[in-house]
Amino acid sequence: MDAKRREEIFAKQRRDAEIRAKGYRERALALFPHVCASCGREFSGKRLKELTVHHKDHNHQNNPNDGSNWELLCIYCHDHEHEKYKSAGYSTGQSEAPPLPSKIGNPFAALDDLLKDKKPDA
Repeated sequence: MDAKRREEIFAKQRRDAEIRAKGYRERALALFPHVCASCGREFSGKRLKELTVHHKDHNHQNNPNDGSNWELLCIYCHDHEHEKYKSAGYSTGQSEAPPLPSKIGNPFAALDDLLKDKKPDA
């Protein structure tokens, strides 16, 4: 490989590293200790890739520079957090309202009418 080609490769790697450093994962890893906020496990070295950034409000577009919408979670706790969110009836990352409960019937629907008939006229 000639020197010019090698320099192009290194320049591309430097640009890619700068782009990654500007990403919210790299910023969160720089801001917070490398500990899962849920289970408390510590991560370092090769295992650091198991630590993920969780958006507290589930909005991946909300990335404040101070990291107030982020917490570091291990992959297991992160999956659990999203399952909990789905179980509560919310979609993942969308701004949709939770689904409405199904209407089976209300046994008290006509109660007001029945009570009106029983009230004495004043």
